[in-house]
Amino acid sequence: MLNMLRKPSVTPAELETGLAELGLDGSQHVIVHASLKSFGHLEGGARAVVDALSARAATVVAPAFTYHTLLRHPTSPVHARFHRDTRVSRDIGRVPQELVERADAVRSFHPTLSFIALGTEAERVTAAQTLASPYAPVGALYDLDGYALLMGVDFGSNTTIHYGEHVAGMPLLTRYVPLEGGVVPTAFPNCSADFGRLEPYVRGRSTRVGNATLRLFRVRELVDGTVRLLTQDPEALLCTYPGCRCQEVRRLVRQNGLTPRPPAPQPS
Repeated sequence: MLNMLRKPSVTPAELETGLAELGLDGSQHVIVHASLKSFGHLEGGARAVVDALSARAATVVAPAFTYHTLLRHPTSPVHARFHRDTRVSRDIGRVPQELVERADAVRSFHPTLSFIALGTEAERVTAAQTLASPYAPVGALYDLDGYALLMGVDFGSNTTIHYGEHVAGMPLLTRYVPLEGGVVPTAFPNCSADFGRLEPYVRGRSTRVGNATLRLFRVRELVDGTVRLLTQDPEALLCTYPGCRCQEVRRLVRQNGLTPRPPAPQPS
């Protein structure tokens, strides 16, 4: 009975085999979202994930958000400032933190919504970010015909969809972050709790590694699918929790509709 309850042990070789089954061959540019506990027991943990991805992708990208730096008002007291090695928020996961701890990885500037990237296009991806378009690194991956990899997580972790919302013209909220000795405004999106509503409209590849389901989607399919869905129903991805910021966005949508935006310009 005890043996039946044990978590499966997954080796780095099995993980790399799973990535190969998805079609990753070392040439792709991939944004990853991963839950280590979804595998059961993964030998090597986050380090094994980053090593395997580095072998199977030309560029590895992950959100490296630090929510404790976010301010609601320009006069809010600043309790934490951001720097290259600031720890990633715990709920974002151990894999982005492992990337941050690698000296050759590049991190974007945003004090709250930074991205971390490792590989051939790391500079290009991270340089795309602006305060007005914090998710523009996903736009760089769109231009590179990149992929979004979900490792044991659902669409609520699929950051690429936020960039699709941006292009579709969803209203963005204003929040504030400490930057260069001051406090500056930044765009901030609705939540992602109901992003699963997009799943029926997009196609991807999947495989199993241990207890984890790995799913791979083209960034272009996710972004374009988001734009199509929101064009038909602008409230499709907004949650219904009464206290969520989605309700603020919903009011703006009902007042003003969508204002489609061109994709963020990418560094040459």
